[in-house]
Amino acid sequence: MSTAGVTLGVTVPEDRQTARLGWWAPAAFVIGVVLTAGIVIVARSVDGGRPGWIVGGLLILAWLAAGLSLLRRACPLGRLALVAAGGASIAYAGFAARAAALPDDPSPLADFAAAFGLAMLPAIGLHLLLALPNGFVGTTTRRWLAIIGYGTCMAGVLVWMLGSRTGGGWAVLLAAVLAVVTGLGPANQRYREATGVTKQRLQWIGCAVAVAGEIALVVIAMRVLLDWPHAFGLVAATASITIPLAMLASTTPLVSRVDRLLVTTVSFTGLTGVVVAVYLVIVIGLGPDPTDKERNLLVLSMIAAGVAALLYLPARERLHEQANRLVYGERHAPDEALKTFGSRLSRAIPMDELLLQLAESLRKTMGLRSAEIWTGKDGRYDLAVSVPDQGLRQLRIEDAALPVVTRAGVSGQAWVAVWLPEVLVGREDHQIRLVPISHSGELLGLIILDRPRDGDAFTEEDDEALADLVRQVALALHNVNLDSALQASLDEVRRYAGELQASRARIVATGDAERRKIERNLHDGAQQHLVALAVNLRLVRDLVEENPDAAEMLEMLADSVKDTIQELRDLAHGIYPPLLMDSGLPEALRAAAARSPLEVTVEADVQRYPTEVEAAVYFCCLEAMQNAAKHAPEAHVKVRVWEEDESHRLRFAVTDDGPGFDVATATAGHGYVNMSDRLGAIGGEVDWASSPGDGATVAGAVPIAA
Repeated sequence: MSTAGVTLGVTVPEDRQTARLGWWAPAAFVIGVVLTAGIVIVARSVDGGRPGWIVGGLLILAWLAAGLSLLRRACPLGRLALVAAGGASIAYAGFAARAAALPDDPSPLADFAAAFGLAMLPAIGLHLLLALPNGFVGTTTRRWLAIIGYGTCMAGVLVWMLGSRTGGGWAVLLAAVLAVVTGLGPANQRYREATGVTKQRLQWIGCAVAVAGEIALVVIAMRVLLDWPHAFGLVAATASITIPLAMLASTTPLVSRVDRLLVTTVSFTGLTGVVVAVYLVIVIGLGPDPTDKERNLLVLSMIAAGVAALLYLPARERLHEQANRLVYGERHAPDEALKTFGSRLSRAIPMDELLLQLAESLRKTMGLRSAEIWTGKDGRYDLAVSVPDQGLRQLRIEDAALPVVTRAGVSGQAWVAVWLPEVLVGREDHQIRLVPISHSGELLGLIILDRPRDGDAFTEEDDEALADLVRQVALALHNVNLDSALQASLDEVRRYAGELQASRARIVATGDAERRKIERNLHDGAQQHLVALAVNLRLVRDLVEENPDAAEMLEMLADSVKDTIQELRDLAHGIYPPLLMDSGLPEALRAAAARSPLEVTVEADVQRYPTEVEAAVYFCCLEAMQNAAKHAPEAHVKVRVWEEDESHRLRFAVTDDGPGFDVATATAGHGYVNMSDRLGAIGGEVDWASSPGDGATVAGAVPIAA
């Protein structure tokens, strides 16, 4: 069954949506045609088609289009959009009737229609916010909020009808603000719970609310400062048209391209609110009432402040880059690499590259002649990076000096001359800073900075920056050493694991080879001798037929020899059955089942496999059948062997309907250990499943070549 109306993870069946919403579409279409005709007539006849009538008509059509588009997608939210169109239509009709009436003969019905339709819009807006995104309010708290919203708006109607139209207009405006403030919290909660396209549709509505709020803030500021615009309701209605347009856009392919626009719009609205609040509180609230000229100046200054605030961040970034280019010849200040060294450690940058960047940054930042970073351990250190490049060099620290260097901090030329005089070779007249890189009492390396004699002296701030930096470098090198040690340990473990598995495989292969050797020796040696002895005994029996007692004794010896031969054959089959080598698993398992005292069924339609694979599966199945014969003498056993194409594994299962056993006890026995070792030697595994009274299953798998 097809579905539609997917919101907040709830999928509403399409047939239920059609039954519930289908009658809205034709009704809305008829209403739309009538309203469109009425709007055209009124706009052309009343007051010469003033902008107010045009804006009202566009607002009605916008809500109507949004409602029809949502209903076409079987979204119940379209019903609220059509209700909003109806409320706007009532207000529109009321104001049109008032304008058409004589000035001294106002119509109470027209007055009520205008007030009722206008007051209903904030309540419908609150209802819309509470019902996002699926058109259903849901909880009891949300229902009460919607009811209170409608009640508050009816109070605005009452104020209007009592004769205070101006107060009624401000009451409607206050109700609209309260509706937005009250509905934003529940709408944001629904937004956080939404996912996918539903969340993107809510982003469109949020963007529209932000734009409407931005316009409202600007209009309020202009109204307070300049007492303009006079048609405050017209501007408010014009701002609200963004909401139905956003709902309409959310049903189009543009739904997935709004996230960045929403971020920008919300930021811009918040910034405008800060500017307006600062000006109204500081300039108007704390200062004297401004004159008309001062009001104009205030408005211009507010606009200038808003534009400056908007341009501040991009302008600051560009100016910062230009200043860096002017001072350092590059986009970023050189000390930025020092400040962000720790953060860059988490990125996939090789340590050699990080150290090179650090050396370059140190040279640029501190005006150095050269910067060197040495790494190593146990008194032997190599020049890892140097700027400029100085090639491969080594440094040896004596055992007596190593603890002193490890515990030293940022050191100058005098200290270096005492403990590491070889560092000063060739630069005795330079300014030197040596910083040991140590962690947990281990010297991991050195940072050596070389500044010309006539250069700026190293300051205390330089030493503090180096001390902070070296802690990050020490931690980084320590982590690198840990990673190297861990990798070496893993390689060693893998090597030992490979050697262990190869050793297990060799042991099993050697055991199987010895089994085959014993079987051949029994077959070709003792068994042949016993067969020859049996033949000779029959010949002797023929020769001594005249002596009945001797003949009877020879007959007994012949039977004893036959029994011995059969026992040897059974022993040879148990050691390594020739049938397994000659014919493969199916025939060998059927032969083993025939020798079992239990009723055994074999399903094994498989091909030939390597010797070690066939031997492992055969002996595991044989041991499972022997265990069943020992512990479940009246059970029926089923042996199944098959090849699994998906995993390229040869699987087997031996199932009996006996009394079962405790798996924890059984897996500690020799049988389970033998099976596990034999299969594990070639990369396989075995599993025992049973419970008292439910029979038992021994299953395993062996990897085979694809």
